[in-house]
Amino acid sequence: MITGILLLCLAVGLYVVCSLYLLRNPWILHKRKRLEFYCRNISHRGGSGEKIENTMEAFTHAVSAGTEMLEMDCHLTSDGYVVISHDSNLMRQTGYDQTVSSLRFQDLPLYEERLEVTFYVGHYSTGKDRQFVLLEDLFKKFPSMPMILEIKENNDLLIKKVSNLVKQYHRESITVWASEESGVMVKCKEQNPSMPYMFTMKRGILLLLLFYTGLLPFVPLGESLLFFYLPSIINRTYIPEESILKKRFVVYLLQKLTMRKSLFEHLTKRGLQVQLFVCNEESDMEAAFAVGATGVMSDYPTLLTNFIKKHPPPIYN
Repeated sequence: MITGILLLCLAVGLYVVCSLYLLRNPWILHKRKRLEFYCRNISHRGGSGEKIENTMEAFTHAVSAGTEMLEMDCHLTSDGYVVISHDSNLMRQTGYDQTVSSLRFQDLPLYEERLEVTFYVGHYSTGKDRQFVLLEDLFKKFPSMPMILEIKENNDLLIKKVSNLVKQYHRESITVWASEESGVMVKCKEQNPSMPYMFTMKRGILLLLLFYTGLLPFVPLGESLLFFYLPSIINRTYIPEESILKKRFVVYLLQKLTMRKSLFEHLTKRGLQVQLFVCNEESDMEAAFAVGATGVMSDYPTLLTNFIKKHPPPIYN
């Protein structure tokens, strides 16, 4: 009996030591990922705090301000065009209670003249350009700019058309599949396995379980990027719709469970990039980089560019 307990303790001790060692030295088991981009400055919806979100003016301004990656969401119009829009229903953005999928591209209404920044409550953006943008036009305008494409609906045709455009413009290595839904991500990977992809919600939860059980260093990861909220913005600059996230204890717990520097360091040593969002104040940018993020997503690309110039974060290569 005593011998069995001793052997169990020895096995557990050995497992813990191996897990901790491999957490710090993951290259022993895993080949480091080599992405063709390294982005510290990511513009959320094209920098929706400085220009009307997801317009060509916003994307152009963000690039001129020094952003290194553009983030956007894709939908399909009724006549089969891939259009950039965060919402499927256009009420918030345009004042019209219609869906993108029910309209032809030429019939999409204009954005509101003044639009509240989703992740910065009480702040608004304006701009001369209020038109929706085609994904193809962005590919033509910014052929070498890395982009995150979030697929906002479980639509096989949308996924196929996005994939075809990526292939047509030879952007497989600098365009990222993004979706919170595992079912959508499976289809994205099947349609174009050459593109890097992010963790879905389910895979993100699994990542945390692997980390806290010590199994993470032993498990291969297909993902190349981790996108996640900086929890400290919740109920401060960002007011979520989910009632559970309005509870202070839940946000506190989320902060403690997810903002683990050792986890982020392990991922970056394996060649993954960790991007925290949406940081619209310098204090949040500082907090994100301090915890080990390789990149920050912001609605204010100019502010983020200036912050990085003043406080250059380390580059994990």
